[in-house]
Amino acid sequence: MEWKFSEEQEAYAEALQDWLAGAVDSERLRGWFESGDASGFTVPFVRDWAGVGTPEEEGGQGGGLVELALTAENLARVDAPSGDWLATVLALPALAGQPEIVEESLGGRPTVLLVPANRIPDGDTTVAAGPGGLQGAVPMVLAGDTATRFVVPVNGEFGIELHLVEADQPGVTRATRSLLDRSRSLADVTLAGAASERLNVDVVTVLDAISRRAAVLVAADTVGATQTMLDLSVGYSKQRQQFGVPIGSFQAVKHAAATMMVGVEAGRSAVYYTAASVDSDQPDAALHAAATKAQVTQEGPRAADSALTMHGAIGYTWEHDLHLYYKRAKLNSGLFGSPGAWNERLADALDLVASTDIVNSTPLATVGGE
Repeated sequence: MEWKFSEEQEAYAEALQDWLAGAVDSERLRGWFESGDASGFTVPFVRDWAGVGTPEEEGGQGGGLVELALTAENLARVDAPSGDWLATVLALPALAGQPEIVEESLGGRPTVLLVPANRIPDGDTTVAAGPGGLQGAVPMVLAGDTATRFVVPVNGEFGIELHLVEADQPGVTRATRSLLDRSRSLADVTLAGAASERLNVDVVTVLDAISRRAAVLVAADTVGATQTMLDLSVGYSKQRQQFGVPIGSFQAVKHAAATMMVGVEAGRSAVYYTAASVDSDQPDAALHAAATKAQVTQEGPRAADSALTMHGAIGYTWEHDLHLYYKRAKLNSGLFGSPGAWNERLADALDLVASTDIVNSTPLATVGGE
C-alpha cells in the first residue's frame, strides 16, 4: 500500500496546530491541572474540533482515523487535556447507527468504553448481566470520572455483549484515581444493578475496531509528546554551556538528539501508515496496529529518559515543562496494553513456528535413498 497525506489532511493539521498555539500555553496548562478544571480548553476544543475524524453520516464532521491520529499527535505536542476525547472516539465504533448519541458524545457528553485502561480492549470483562441489572467492577477506566454514558462489555447468556449504560444512575458508582500525568484521568467504576440497553452490533468486529483504533491513537499521542521532548532538548542544548561552549556541540548530546529524532520520524511514519491501513481495511491492518503500538510506545519512555538526561538537573524540576511530556509518554506505554502485550498479539497472528508435520517429516532428499 502506497500512501501520503491529502491536501485536506495537511490543511487540517496546520489549522489545528495554529489553533492550539493560541489556545494552550504553559501557564494556562498548569492552571487547568492545578484547579482540576480544564473547561477553558475542552469547551472550545469540543465546539470546533472534536467531530473531526468521524464521518458526517455517523454524527461527526467528516474524516477518519488519519484525522484522529493527527488530532492525537497535536494534542500531545502541547500536553492538552485529552482523556475525554480519546475515550469518546474509542467508543464510537460501538455506536453504529446512532448518530444522535455520537453527536452528543462528541459535543461534550462523553460516552466511553468501560474497560481497564491498562489492557487491550478485547472484550475480556468482569461485568455480568442478571435479572436485576449489570453487576461488576472495572478498575482504571479512562475518563470514567467524567463519562455521561458507558459502553460496557458484558458476559451475557450467549457470550460477550455490548451494553449502553447511563453513568448518572443509582446503580453506578465511581472513584477517581490520582495520576502523575494530569492530562488524562482514570476512575474505578462499579455497577450494582445498573440498568442498560443492549447494543445491536457485531461484538467481535466492534471490539477489533476499537483495539486497532486504541493502538493507533495512543501511538500517535506518544509521537506528539516525544516530538516536544526532542524540541525542548535541542533548544536547551543550544543554550546551556559547559567549558565555554554549548552542550549541543558535544558528541554524546548530538547522538542522543539524533536517536530521539530517528525514533520520532520512524514512529510518525508507522502511525500514519497504520491509520491509513486500518481505515482502508487492509489485510494486514491488525498486524500493523499491533507492531505500531508495541514499538512506538516502547520507544517513547526511552526518549523521555534521554530528554531528561540531556536537560540535566533542570529537567527534574517542577518548574520546567519537560516533566509534563515525560509523564505522558510513560503513561502511554501501558495505556490500552503494554508493548509486551501487543508484541504477544503480533506473535500470535504470525506463522512464526513451523508446523508439527514439517518439523517431524523426513527431509525430501532422503526419500528413496537419494
